[in-house]
Amino acid sequence: MKAFLGFTAVAAALALASCSTDSTGTSGGTTPFTLKMTDAPGFYDAINLNVDAVEIITEGGREVIDIDDNLPFDILKFRLGRDTVLASHDVPSGRLQEIRLILDDEGNDVWIDGQRHDLTTPSGQSSGVKIKVQDDLIPNMAYTLLLDFDASRSIHTTGNGKYMLKPVIRAIPVAVSGVVKGIVTPIAAEPHVYAIHGQDTIAGTMSTTMGEFYFPGIPQGDYTISVVPTNPAFLTKNVDVTVTTGQTKDLGTIPLEAK
Repeated sequence: MKAFLGFTAVAAALALASCSTDSTGTSGGTTPFTLKMTDAPGFYDAINLNVDAVEIITEGGREVIDIDDNLPFDILKFRLGRDTVLASHDVPSGRLQEIRLILDDEGNDVWIDGQRHDLTTPSGQSSGVKIKVQDDLIPNMAYTLLLDFDASRSIHTTGNGKYMLKPVIRAIPVAVSGVVKGIVTPIAAEPHVYAIHGQDTIAGTMSTTMGEFYFPGIPQGDYTISVVPTNPAFLTKNVDVTVTTGQTKDLGTIPLEAK
């Protein structure tokens, strides 16, 4: 049995060797569609996913893309502006409705302190985790979606010590957003970093072991970057920033004060 992880618009990771399709309609033509994946950091050694196929559903039909010779890939290798292509293929044009990643039963695991733990998907969630994206796929106009996988919030432990995958992801249309990045010091603060617009938290991540953070897919506008230490010895710090579509805003080094 395969495990289904449903995403309503994505981008992911892995090499696509060859494709087979199962289209149920082509009304309005087809759209060249690329899925990519990047990672928001988590304190793990590795998170390996083994994707068998990608299913894309639009108003115009359905496309199933098989990933031959699929091998597990470590999503933690794709962060801080690095991403990897999961699939690139023509799909039926129209309103994007849902994307599913179909995982193999084996090869999905998390490594913590040098120890390997199998990752399972929750029973009763065959429909997967869905992300809504209100975008239209226009015939013959290339479209790219980036899947921002939040490692720190996607792995959960059960009462019997098992590890469960409940993906927390953010779908990003690549062409209509900007980037915010920076470095938090000292590293010992181990902070969470949030991008806040008005009263809404648009994105969140953890800093890496080197103190770095990176927010792709931030819509143009004014934001507060809130740095919240998990180490209680340090104070929270807020930095205001203006994001411009197509540009990277580098906040440089953000020092945190000790209490």
